[in-house]
Amino acid sequence: MEPAPFSLSPNTYPRALNVVGERITVLAPGAATQGYEVFLQQGEEGSGPPPHCHGWDESFYITKGAVEIGYGDQVVTATAGTFVHVPAGTVHYFRFGMGGGEMISVTGHGGNASRLFARIDETVPPGPPDLAKLLAVAQECGVTISE
Repeated sequence: MEPAPFSLSPNTYPRALNVVGERITVLAPGAATQGYEVFLQQGEEGSGPPPHCHGWDESFYITKGAVEIGYGDQVVTATAGTFVHVPAGTVHYFRFGMGGGEMISVTGHGGNASRLFARIDETVPPGPPDLAKLLAVAQECGVTISE
């Protein structure tokens, strides 16, 4: 099946998913693109995932605020206009900085992030996360949490 053209505007975005303190809007799921995925990620200060890795590339373009992004032995404080690319299999994390922030993220072909985010939204209630549930969903979706 060939992907069909589509467009979204803020008033037609799907509901933002609650992913452990982040609001993640799926702008382009893999089912629609037949490849990559695109997300609008908005987070309060200090929110973000623990160090983890997965089998798909991921890129981040910061649109508001500052986001600390760590990968390998590098830590970048990315501000609006900064682009960061993380290849598949690279352990990485991010934390939204003072006042929170916003970024666009894009996964490479075969990404499973939209499924991961939807499963967290439906399985892990708001508030301090149930780590056992979070780890189970991550594993189910091909994400390895690092220690």
